[in-house]
Amino acid sequence: MLRRSCAHGRMSLGLGWKPSSLLCWLSTAALVSSGMEGAIAMKVTSTGLQTIHKAAGDSVILNCSYTPGPLDTGELDIEWSVVSPDSTQKDQMLLSYASSTQYQHDDRSTVGGLSFASGDPSNGDASLLIEQLSPAHTSTYQCKVKKSPGVDMQKTSLVVMVKPSVPKCWLRGEELIGEDVSLHCQSAKGSTPLKYTWRRESVGPIPAAAMQNSVTGELRFSNLSQSFAGIYLCEVNNAVGAQRCRINLKASKPPNRAGVIVGTFVGSLLLIFILLVFIVLLYWKLRNGRYNEKEFSNEIREDALPPDRRSVSLRSGRTSRGPPSVPYSEVYAEDAIPFDEGSACFPSSSSHGHTPVKHTALEYNSKYGYAV
Repeated sequence: MLRRSCAHGRMSLGLGWKPSSLLCWLSTAALVSSGMEGAIAMKVTSTGLQTIHKAAGDSVILNCSYTPGPLDTGELDIEWSVVSPDSTQKDQMLLSYASSTQYQHDDRSTVGGLSFASGDPSNGDASLLIEQLSPAHTSTYQCKVKKSPGVDMQKTSLVVMVKPSVPKCWLRGEELIGEDVSLHCQSAKGSTPLKYTWRRESVGPIPAAAMQNSVTGELRFSNLSQSFAGIYLCEVNNAVGAQRCRINLKASKPPNRAGVIVGTFVGSLLLIFILLVFIVLLYWKLRNGRYNEKEFSNEIREDALPPDRRSVSLRSGRTSRGPPSVPYSEVYAEDAIPFDEGSACFPSSSSHGHTPVKHTALEYNSKYGYAV
């Protein structure tokens, strides 16, 4: 239709100008322009996931294959950069290729593990190889390929996560029929979100009465029965890995509670009785010991003879309480001979002419008697 209108317009040029001729030429020019643009456009042809999850320690290749147009005759220029999350900030340049030379830019500490995967990015493959991934490599990467006048780019998000460690399985509660118990599963390491899943390895699936929490890793049983017993497996996983642990759940018959209560009561009474017997024996022993000591002292008093009056007086006269140089003795009234002071005592006729001796009167002490 357009060709027929344009042909009619050309025929009418000789007769005179018409507005329809101008519309025809403008439409033709637009088609030619769009065709040339499609022929010369640079195109990044790689396809794949726009978001990649990888485990720490692994390697990854971010694809960036390209196809230049027939009119792209300029110099090839390839750039890999990290897109800044802040649109007001510049992107971080990592790796580039220009004039047949590769360049590494030290704007990031992770540059040491970056390189072009194909070795020569000029052959249509500008994919980026990152080795020894760590969580610090988590970013959005951009591949930009330019060969004048064509240019194209592609963005890929990389998420580096830590694999979950081997979880620990344990049980809380008593494995007795009729009791409430719970199985627990926990991984010490691993990037979130972590998902815990329990399943039964022995016969049959997990009982419908059991409740499990995929976030905390708990599997709870109410009113444990023999049908719940078996080996249970817990699996923890995230986007980059999974680990497992196992635990054996038993269901034993509970002990005779009445017997346990009676035994506890009897044991308590027996203990109290033993304590009372010990206290009574201790009291009896202490009381009997005091009685024996008292009886022994009484026997000593009854068996002792009264001291001689004269010997007592003699001993008492020698004590420190009496005069230190004059001994005293008990003298009865009938034995005492009074003397007058200054009187003399003459011997008998049998004194044979000896000189008479002068005697003094005896000194009497009211406490100790006469001095001897």
